[in-house]
Amino acid sequence: MATYTTEITSDKLISDNPIHQRLLKAYIAAKPYIRGKLLEIGCGEGRGVEVLAHNAESYLGLDKIGEIIEKLQLKFPQHQFKKANIPPLEDIASSYYDTVVSFQVIEHIQNDKLFLQEIYRVLKPGGKAIISTPNINFSLTRNPWHIREYTPEGLLNLCQEVFSSVDAMGIGGNEKVWAYHEANRVSVRKFTRWDVLNLQHRLPASWLRVPYEFLNRVNRNLLHRSQGDKVTGITHEDYPLITSAEKALDLFYMLKK
Repeated sequence: MATYTTEITSDKLISDNPIHQRLLKAYIAAKPYIRGKLLEIGCGEGRGVEVLAHNAESYLGLDKIGEIIEKLQLKFPQHQFKKANIPPLEDIASSYYDTVVSFQVIEHIQNDKLFLQEIYRVLKPGGKAIISTPNINFSLTRNPWHIREYTPEGLLNLCQEVFSSVDAMGIGGNEKVWAYHEANRVSVRKFTRWDVLNLQHRLPASWLRVPYEFLNRVNRNLLHRSQGDKVTGITHEDYPLITSAEKALDLFYMLKK
């Protein structure tokens, strides 16, 4: 049986539903823009191949976890998958892909500018990349799995250093989503109020991952029990694609070569 972490959000765990639906919305929002040869960087459990591959001429999914790649290749033999630690995008030809998508990945990348430069390199002239990442302005605590998180302006400035055109949008939320977010904020605060020394921002990230994973799972389970259908009833339709990145839970940027 698979073991799911809070960082690799699953559609199999009902307490993960609001986060799963939020991540799923990025794929659904990207679907109208998919064309030609498609590369997904960080394919995870396969949301991209399930939602987007039908709109593409071909699909290649990259992920650093070999077990995931093996399972996806067996499940979707008509598509290609490859284990890769990036950047750089080794063995990927320049000016080859029409579309690149990479959702909830850049925050894990040490050299984020090289990451964007590699996406630019493998895109055809006129090709588009779509990336998403959390808006740090709505993060509730430090995530020790993330190298960094971005403000809307910070990510915009970085992308504009590499790409000729950047359309800064975001994944927002309706009243149901913001009610869940507020309940989550209050619940998280019950844990972080004991961090009087602000250790979450002072200790090395590697020291925090085990307690973060444990407490995050406890928190999601508590929210599920206390909020009931306010957790289970959220769908991707409750997360609209919005043009104001400042008001978004996740930044959703379209980059053109």
